[in-house]
Amino acid sequence: MQSKTTTRQFQFLLLGLALLITSCSSKRNLVYLSDFQNQDSLLSNRTVNALETRIIPNDILSISVNTMSVESNNLFNSNSNIQGNGQGQVQPGYRVDKNGYINFPGIKEIKLGGLTLYEAKTKLTNALAELTKDPNVSIGFMNFRVTVIGEVNKPGTFNVVNNEINLLEALGMAGDMTAYGKRDNILLIRQVDGVRKITRLNINSVQVLSSPYYYLMQNDVIYVEPDKSKEQTINQNNRFIPIIAASFSVLAVLVSVLVK
Repeated sequence: MQSKTTTRQFQFLLLGLALLITSCSSKRNLVYLSDFQNQDSLLSNRTVNALETRIIPNDILSISVNTMSVESNNLFNSNSNIQGNGQGQVQPGYRVDKNGYINFPGIKEIKLGGLTLYEAKTKLTNALAELTKDPNVSIGFMNFRVTVIGEVNKPGTFNVVNNEINLLEALGMAGDMTAYGKRDNILLIRQVDGVRKITRLNINSVQVLSSPYYYLMQNDVIYVEPDKSKEQTINQNNRFIPIIAASFSVLAVLVSVLVK
């Protein structure tokens, strides 16, 4: 009787040990904005963040001008400033040089660096108004892109057509985060005035919506770090844990058979 009791206790011990080994990973919060409670608790000022995107050196701008004069239209939209897209193809556009200037037909050099798109449109319109009547200027980025790497399903560099994108939209373009991605510790790498800055963002918290980094700027890089559970999964030293756990289970069964 004592032997059977001891054997049963041993079996329970082995089973408990197996369960402990196989369930050692910690719980992770996979829900975005998981602390959200009241729909009126926080509002993000979308307009202000969008206007903070400014023209920087090496940006490529698309500029079109419409006037009452056919000759002026032909001159201002001659697209004489042709840029390469890095894939062996060329496209019309105006590259901002290191000092913030572009060369534009009729007015030659004009400084747009450091301005928002709205400010650049106003400045270029005023300059062209000295040459033609009532010019209508449209200006946008041709190289507004963001890069998303790390624990996402489709890492890559993505072009932003409407010149505006937020963090959640960028993650969506990258196929969303994997289950291993750290949602509370996303790295945003941004270059400001030639200096790279790194910021950490937590998309488990609704507070991210009010962050000045929620709306992205051109050339931002988002890096989603893997959590410790993935490190344990791919670690060479832990690759045999499932085998060990299974061995304990088999051993428990053998002991039970031998006792009977």
